[in-house]
Amino acid sequence: MFEKLDRLVERYDELSEIISDPEVIADHEKWQKYVKSHAELEEIVNTYSDYKKVVKEIEEARDMLKDQQESEMKEMVESELAELAEKKEKLDKQLKSLLLPRDPNDKKNVFMEIRAGSGGEEAALFAMDLYRMYSRYSEHQGWKIDMMNTNYTDLGGIKEVVFMVIGKGAFSKLKFESGVHRVQRVPTTESGGRIHTSAATVAVLPEAEDVDVEISPEDLRIDYFCSSGPGGQSVNTTQSAVRLTHLPTGQVVSMQDEKSQHKNKDKAMKVLKARLLDLAQHEQQKEQDDSRRSQVGSGDRSERIRTYNFPQNRVTDHRIGLTSHKLQQILMGELDEIISTLITTDHAEMLKQVNEA
Repeated sequence: MFEKLDRLVERYDELSEIISDPEVIADHEKWQKYVKSHAELEEIVNTYSDYKKVVKEIEEARDMLKDQQESEMKEMVESELAELAEKKEKLDKQLKSLLLPRDPNDKKNVFMEIRAGSGGEEAALFAMDLYRMYSRYSEHQGWKIDMMNTNYTDLGGIKEVVFMVIGKGAFSKLKFESGVHRVQRVPTTESGGRIHTSAATVAVLPEAEDVDVEISPEDLRIDYFCSSGPGGQSVNTTQSAVRLTHLPTGQVVSMQDEKSQHKNKDKAMKVLKARLLDLAQHEQQKEQDDSRRSQVGSGDRSERIRTYNFPQNRVTDHRIGLTSHKLQQILMGELDEIISTLITTDHAEMLKQVNEA
């Protein structure tokens, strides 16, 4: 591990010189490429520097301990050693985590698709709750939401919503949200006070770049139609809504939120590319092996991942056995505890697999 870290430090220092070279700075495209590589190494280089500093402090403290006769001073040095050992262990774990293979999608923006599942109108209202939750979480992270498409119900729920989350590390934090989310509560439409169980599905797709997915024009069918509102009522008389059908896979994407046909088509194409990239990556995972089988999630949207129980003010993530009694705060976008635990668990599983290999 330390040989690899030393090589990374050498590369970081080399890149530091390159990005300061006037000839490289003059070539903006080349300079940006090197700056990006330099920035990617910065965290691990700084963490390694902290680790070496702590190791040196431990050696100095041990040398000091040998010369100490006074019990009071000896206790103080021993206490300092214990703190340094704890710090060293923490940095060691952090370094191992930083050396793990990176998901190439982690830095990408994401498309999120939320659809009402079983439960009728109550499921649609819950889907709206989930949309608000992710919107607020994105706001807390300083990310931007770009609405792509919505299909509202008469009572203010949503049958389907598609939106883009734009921001640093969006996919890395949201990728484990794919799956079935269940809610247990008394619906507003229920007069008898009985608790119902409803569900909504969430799909998280990394934004596809042009180099990731290429769509042949003959593989695409494009339909134009008038957009509609709740209950299917027509909201305009121009054919601004767009439906794209990818014939080889059967993937269908409809967009109607924009008044411009061109904008709807552009957004639909972005979502379609993201779906096709997602399909290709899932197929690739299956072909390689089931390496993600033991991790926190496969990204399969049919997998039940979380339950929101209103009577008990409880949220349970079934993959990691995490239960929180802060349901209202979570629905207000306070997802940090759940998401950080999911990421930590995934890293732990990856480390386990590396150590067992």
